[in-house]
Amino acid sequence: MALATFALGIAEFGMMGILSDVATGTGVSISTAGHLISAYSLGVAVGAPMLILLRRMPLRRLLLMLAAVIAAGNAAAMAAPGFYTLLGARFVSGLPHGAFFGAGAIVCQRLARPGFGAQAVAIMVGGMTVANLVGVPLATLGCSLISWRFAFGVVALCAILSIWAIRRWVPVMDALPDTGVKGQFAFLRHRAPWLIYAGVFFGQASVYCYLSYVEPAMTHLAGFSMADMSWIMMVAGLGMVVGNAMAGKLADRFGAALVSGVIALALVGVMTAVYFCAADGAVAVGLLFVATAGLFGIGGPLQFLIVRYARGGEMLGGAGIQIAFNVSNAVSALIGGIAIGHGLSFASPAIIGAPLALVGAAALLWLARASRRTQGAA
Repeated sequence: MALATFALGIAEFGMMGILSDVATGTGVSISTAGHLISAYSLGVAVGAPMLILLRRMPLRRLLLMLAAVIAAGNAAAMAAPGFYTLLGARFVSGLPHGAFFGAGAIVCQRLARPGFGAQAVAIMVGGMTVANLVGVPLATLGCSLISWRFAFGVVALCAILSIWAIRRWVPVMDALPDTGVKGQFAFLRHRAPWLIYAGVFFGQASVYCYLSYVEPAMTHLAGFSMADMSWIMMVAGLGMVVGNAMAGKLADRFGAALVSGVIALALVGVMTAVYFCAADGAVAVGLLFVATAGLFGIGGPLQFLIVRYARGGEMLGGAGIQIAFNVSNAVSALIGGIAIGHGLSFASPAIIGAPLALVGAAALLWLARASRRTQGAA
């Protein structure tokens, strides 16, 4: 399953590194090519609720079908003859993204030993962090040496390999109990899922405000060259890997809401430090590592936690995490761009992220406290 999320990581984040090549190859402007990123995010948002149509499907078969769509969508993108066919293929590629995470989180918890559920989900999510560390840079390099189509071919190949791996190692599992269409959404009547989604949205937006503009911040303020951005982004990817792994272990021990809430609270100070230390190259890179560790340190445990609070709609709840993640990414980039467009420095998105992290921390710590009270009463 981590192999499939590795493919999804390249599909989602790899486009940012090859946008200019794709624009040239399809004969459109860079701003128009940017719609390819939006098309993928739209696919994620549309595909996740479609899980209600697949609620009766056994989980292993569902994972195989979603991995097949990942492979087909990216194979179509690789072979796309023009921009609009590529745009459609990107939309299709995004459809299984949230659904796979939603179904995968349930399978991970069923397979894990008691007390190791969060770590199991972290391993699956870890595929996306490794994609940022290794997969995206290698795909970008392949595009520069061969063709922009290379990246989509890599994603399709990884998805095909994941189909083989899932068939070989994931056991047959029954479908979740069918609660009907209305029952799939019943969990949204409660406060806890909304606090989790708020934690994802605001906590991760705090980092994405800055991360969306990390290249101009590093080159214009910290004094790095464009050539340095390759290893700097690998540092960012390493932070994602470390943060995801550590948060998974801590969540099993101390509780997912508490761990994610404390990480979000720490990001208030981290993003403030990023703003004031943006001109110091070494410190800026170190803070980037910490910030990206916090980014996935928040998201991984909450992908595990939502299953507990989405009874009757577990897959839809898990997919909702990915919707919140993608919407957070889009909105935070917009907010950061507005700040820079009004004449503020390239470090300004970081300081904007600080209060966003505080809102995310408040939501998650509120949930952690309410959960502790409920357990104490029980």
